[in-house]
Amino acid sequence: MAAGAGRCRLYLVTPPAIDLATFPDLLAAALDAGDVAALQLRLKPADDDTLRRAAERLLPIAQSRGVAVLMNDRPDLAMATGCDGVHVGQSDTPAREARNIIGPDRQLGVTCHASRHLAITAGEDGADYVAFGAFYPTGTKEVQHHAEPEILQWWSELMTLPCVAIGGITAANCAPLVQAGADFLAVVSAVWGHPDGPAAGVRALEAAIAAA
Repeated sequence: MAAGAGRCRLYLVTPPAIDLATFPDLLAAALDAGDVAALQLRLKPADDDTLRRAAERLLPIAQSRGVAVLMNDRPDLAMATGCDGVHVGQSDTPAREARNIIGPDRQLGVTCHASRHLAITAGEDGADYVAFGAFYPTGTKEVQHHAEPEILQWWSELMTLPCVAIGGITAANCAPLVQAGADFLAVVSAVWGHPDGPAAGVRALEAAIAAA
C-alpha cells in the first residue's frame, strides 16, 4: 500500500455485511475501474468463520491486482488468512501489540480520530499509516470524533508516514481532503452504494481526485 508519488489514492472498505455469492464480482469490477491501493475487510459483527471465508474468497481477487488487503481489528486472523496487514482502532488491539503479532513485513494502520497525539504515538508504535476522521457524517458507523482537513495538512507537511482520510467521503466532498494532503481516501458507501454500481463509484472518485 504505497502512496502514489503525491497522488491521492483510493482505499476501499467493505460494507459491514457482504453476500459472498455476489460481492466477489462487485469487488473485481471496482478494482478494475481505477487505482485502488487497498481493501480493508471490515465485517461487523461477524464470527471468525465468516471472516475466514470472506478472506479466502476476496484475497485472491485483490492481491492478483496488486491491491493490499488489511483485516480490521484482528491481527491474529490477518496472519492466519494471509492478509497483507491489519487496521486497528483505539479500542482494538493496541498498535504495538498488533505490530508484534504481524511482524515487521505486514502493514499496520491505526485509527487516530482527530488527535495529533494519537497519530504521533501510532507512528512511534510501528504504524505504516495513520487514519484521521470522520470528516463528514456517515451512515456506516456512529461518529464520535469529527476531524477537519487542517489535521491532514499538518500531518503531511511534518511527517513522511502516509495518512488516510475516512468518514462520509464522496466524489462531491473529497476535494478539500485531497488538497489538504490526504494520501488515501477510505470509502464505503460512495463505492458500494453508488446507484450505477461500484465500478462507477470508483470512476467518480478517481475523477474527483484528479480534478482536485
